[in-house]
Amino acid sequence: MIQERLAKLRELMKDRGMDAYLVPTADFHESEYVGDYFKCRSFLSGFTGSAGTLAVTMDEAALWVDGRYFVQAGNQLQGSGISMMKMGEAGVPEPEDYLVDHVPEGGCLGFDGRVVNSFTGKKLERRLARKKARIACEEDLVDLIWTDRPELLSEPVWILKECYAGKSARDKLCDLRAAMEKEGATIHLLTTLDDIVWLFNIRGNDIPCNPVVLSYAAITLDDAYLFISPESVNDEVRCYLEDLGVKLRPYFDIYPYVKCLRDEHVLLEKERVNYAIVRNIDTSNQMISRLNPTVTAKAIKNPVEIENMKKAHIKDGVIMARFMYWLKKNIGKIPMDELSVQEKLDGMRMEAEGNLGMSFDTISAYGPHAAMCHYSATKESNIPLEEKGFYLVDSGGQYLEGTTDITRTIAVGPLTKEEKEHYTLVLISMLRLGAVKFPYGSRGLTLDYAARQVFWDRGLNFNHGTGHGVGYLLNVHERPVGIRWKMVPERMDSCILEAGMVTSNEPGMYIEGSHGIRTENLMYCVEDEKNAFGQFLRFEYLTFAPIDTDGIEKELMSKSDIALFNAYHKQVYEKLSPYLEGEEKEWLKEATKEI
Repeated sequence: MIQERLAKLRELMKDRGMDAYLVPTADFHESEYVGDYFKCRSFLSGFTGSAGTLAVTMDEAALWVDGRYFVQAGNQLQGSGISMMKMGEAGVPEPEDYLVDHVPEGGCLGFDGRVVNSFTGKKLERRLARKKARIACEEDLVDLIWTDRPELLSEPVWILKECYAGKSARDKLCDLRAAMEKEGATIHLLTTLDDIVWLFNIRGNDIPCNPVVLSYAAITLDDAYLFISPESVNDEVRCYLEDLGVKLRPYFDIYPYVKCLRDEHVLLEKERVNYAIVRNIDTSNQMISRLNPTVTAKAIKNPVEIENMKKAHIKDGVIMARFMYWLKKNIGKIPMDELSVQEKLDGMRMEAEGNLGMSFDTISAYGPHAAMCHYSATKESNIPLEEKGFYLVDSGGQYLEGTTDITRTIAVGPLTKEEKEHYTLVLISMLRLGAVKFPYGSRGLTLDYAARQVFWDRGLNFNHGTGHGVGYLLNVHERPVGIRWKMVPERMDSCILEAGMVTSNEPGMYIEGSHGIRTENLMYCVEDEKNAFGQFLRFEYLTFAPIDTDGIEKELMSKSDIALFNAYHKQVYEKLSPYLEGEEKEWLKEATKEI
């Protein structure tokens, strides 16, 4: 099937004189996760992971994936004729280098200009110009092949009340215009969906798990335009937006709108605005490429948001405690597999008051499957849980009070010495990062060593970031916060940490074919002491849920590690026990007792 689809694409490429065709994992807004309509890369390659870049030439095809997906992509690409490119590995070219090398002198590279960001598009344009090659970006060739393509969503928009948002949209617009004036901008083009809904205090459901709305925004010093499907806006939302001074326009009218701009100073983020938009901006305009001002403003949660997020995490912690009790009690007594256990946890979340769904697709992985960081259980891959080894579950919910994300690795039977050692190292790593104290001006790059030292000392490592920012009833991965050991410029997640920023803390250990372990809490940054050396900051946990003690090798932990762990579990019991009773409460007391 995949080979047939690639053959049809090559026929279209040949008809249009294209030598290569680029298919990224993107929608028109550079979103991390995309709706079904935009899953062209998955349709063409058969690889279902959330990230990857496909390049197709007349003779070959290649798919770039990061370390999270090496195992999954290796399995799913078998027999497809597509080569896997392991990003970051020695000798693996960047997708852009590959494309430039495979487009001949005077040749042509094709892609849908709406799904390639302008930074990448312009760079390819400059490099191909040296070979007198051209770019054809006006046509979506995959759409011509994909006969049963899902519809473009336009789900109903709803208003997020100020008691949850903590700040009015009117005040946010005022702050944004002040930032525009500081940059010398007369208009700001905003295309990132989480920034748009945050700015206007609206939410929707156009991307699964991310409560955003397919839309574009243009903000001037006096006016605001929202380009959105009319079907998604009811009378209440229309009146609310118009009262803010927002003028509504059809979704695709953004393209003729930017064509008409003249002599403006246009603030935009080239890495996030698509190539088709930038290509349509007249040369009389001056472009100012900066990080969207909304990105940092959104990342610093206000006091109302922080207090609400605490409430959401108590709800979520109670659910996780009840789930862990159920799993421990019933393993080996009733049939369990990855999908049935996932359905149990997802169902418990959906029943919670104020729950609006999952914050991402639950990762439910037993044994060797947990070694694939972003494994997704399917009917084909689903395996039963046995009374041995580890079960890993990475999950989260969207609540009116905020977004949650938690990972727990649970012993479901006897463990090997190596499994216990790795489990304990992961726990130590998480505890030490959570306890770090640092001066203002530090970034995630500064702090990552606190988490990784325990691994590096033993010649071990894990192939993903240690922490990511989290939105408020928004994307579970939110810029510009990130904790990682090496710079990844395209992720744009290594900002200076500020009080109010929320980050995950999720070290892991993965042994292919054997086991995978990850322990994840969310935490937020708060001010600590201020002295002659400056302002210091630290973290406080948002996540409170039991951490399984059955996998701990206590001898590997220092006295400080043990004290941190016991202090955390004491808080878990204090915060969650009032919401439990009977056997569940007794189990929690036992599960959180001092080690």
